[in-house]
Amino acid sequence: MGRMATAIADLRARAKTPGGKKAIRYTLVSVISVIVSQVSLVILYGLLHWTARSANILAVIIGGIPSYWLNRRWVWKKSGRSHLWKETVPFWVLNFIGLALSTWAAGFAESWGTTNLDSHALRTACVAAGSIGAFGFLWIGKFLIFNKLMFGIEHHRAADA
Repeated sequence: MGRMATAIADLRARAKTPGGKKAIRYTLVSVISVIVSQVSLVILYGLLHWTARSANILAVIIGGIPSYWLNRRWVWKKSGRSHLWKETVPFWVLNFIGLALSTWAAGFAESWGTTNLDSHALRTACVAAGSIGAFGFLWIGKFLIFNKLMFGIEHHRAADA
């Protein structure tokens, strides 16, 4: 068996573990959240002609709502009321860090696009790419924080002890 086949077999085996399944669900939630926020951003910036910064702020908030709910319920299998200080506040702090970074990136992309691109459609694509790139940068770190500090069972067991 070649190295590539071995790597694929290892990846498939990892995907069947509880941690692998969690990572897959987290990835799917991220895809859903990105679609929701990017569609919102394109509508607000591309169609309604909001500024990139204001469109990005609202788009991130809109995408954050299903992200929180799906991460909590589906990825980490939490039910019942959310814990304000252990789950809700840390989630939105992380989301707003992403918001700050993506808003800066969207504003930079808008400025660059205004100077270098004649098409509003191309500027819209540039703004969307800046926003999504910033969140991509934070994606792995958020998984680790969600898993170890917020929704992970180990965190809640330690806090309850």
